[in-house]
Amino acid sequence: MWDVKVFSEDGTSKVVEILADMTARDLCQLLVYKSHCVDDNSWTLVEHHLHLGLERCLEDHELVVQVESTMGGESKFLFRKNYAKYEFFKNPVNFFPEQMVTWCQQSNGSIPPTQLLQNFLNSSSCPEIQGFLHVKELGRKSWKKLYVCLRRSGLYCSTKGTSKEPRHLQLLADLEDSNIFSLIAGKKQYNAPTDYGFCIKLNKVRNETKDLRLLCAEDEQNRTCWMTAFRLLKYGMLLYQNYRIPQQRKAWLSHFSAPVRSVSENSLVAMDFSGQTGRVIENPAEAQSAALEEGHAWRKRSTRMNVLGSQSPLHPSTLSTVIHRTQNWFHGRISREESHRIIKQQGLVDGLFLLRDSQSNPKAFVLTLCHHQKIKNFQILPCEDEGQMFFSLDDGNTKFTDLIQLVEFYQLNKGVLPCKLKHHCIRVAL
Repeated sequence: MWDVKVFSEDGTSKVVEILADMTARDLCQLLVYKSHCVDDNSWTLVEHHLHLGLERCLEDHELVVQVESTMGGESKFLFRKNYAKYEFFKNPVNFFPEQMVTWCQQSNGSIPPTQLLQNFLNSSSCPEIQGFLHVKELGRKSWKKLYVCLRRSGLYCSTKGTSKEPRHLQLLADLEDSNIFSLIAGKKQYNAPTDYGFCIKLNKVRNETKDLRLLCAEDEQNRTCWMTAFRLLKYGMLLYQNYRIPQQRKAWLSHFSAPVRSVSENSLVAMDFSGQTGRVIENPAEAQSAALEEGHAWRKRSTRMNVLGSQSPLHPSTLSTVIHRTQNWFHGRISREESHRIIKQQGLVDGLFLLRDSQSNPKAFVLTLCHHQKIKNFQILPCEDEGQMFFSLDDGNTKFTDLIQLVEFYQLNKGVLPCKLKHHCIRVAL
């Protein structure tokens, strides 16, 4: 047995005893169970190197103990959501811009999107990613813009313009014994020319920055393309199997659990819980009377809640202005920069969102939303109508009594937003 320490985003940690053959997916499922999270197959284990400014999500099949043996003392594991983990299987066209993908056997003809991933997964075909990247020179602070291509055999740069003749190609990094990482703060730590840095790191390198192969793309889509292609070329069908396992399990579970969940109203019985133990009410007249009494009691509770919510509508202590603080998607008083960082960490997929307090207006809130790999912010303003307070993000055209109602509406309708709210950013305490 091995002891592995895992941290959450809020700094809390948990030491877990695991077997030597436990995979990243196994450990995530164990942490989901221990932390009472919802298991939606988007939880990941992150290999985080603060001193190197690098991090990556472990693949589901990787052995945790094996990965930990390559990490230095200052490195750690994080438990985090990553909704983009297998997004490229669902929509490959968004991940691979046409001008960046070529095929060694048929570089002239374009490959249909349906066949794109098949060629990456098929070890006999030869996909290739090409384009310009900023490359940091080993042992120096300077960066050079070079024409680079990624193949199964490794990452190469051209020593002569955009020529890909064998005599002009120089090996930058091998795929087999390496892993690909995102740069956390590349501009600050490595003087990177853009914010879209990544790194190919040899597994045996622990704390040496001089051996890191640092690269920079021009935008997020390009960086995502290079990093996704690296994973596909390195692991191939293993990634597809990782993607399919939870889907197959979900289908299997729903097959067996469906009859249990669909309970007919005819099978429900009236119960009386006024005594020490509950009893079934068999007399129909008594059952109807109990139902009416319960309905009356529920309406009285509902009225009390409405009165609580309508007193001093603009007063911050009313229920409608504080109830959102119980929700996982509400992140409180965080900055715009921090909200963008959380969205990027949890995967730039359409519909990923969080809500936060506005920094510029103490009475307002901000919806931070990802669409087409870009992060957008929408201000939610309070508005008063006939003495009651509402919230709106479209200048009062669509009004909501509280933020929960607002979020639920935009989960079903995109309205003025570029897309519906689909996944919420969540942080858990371990």
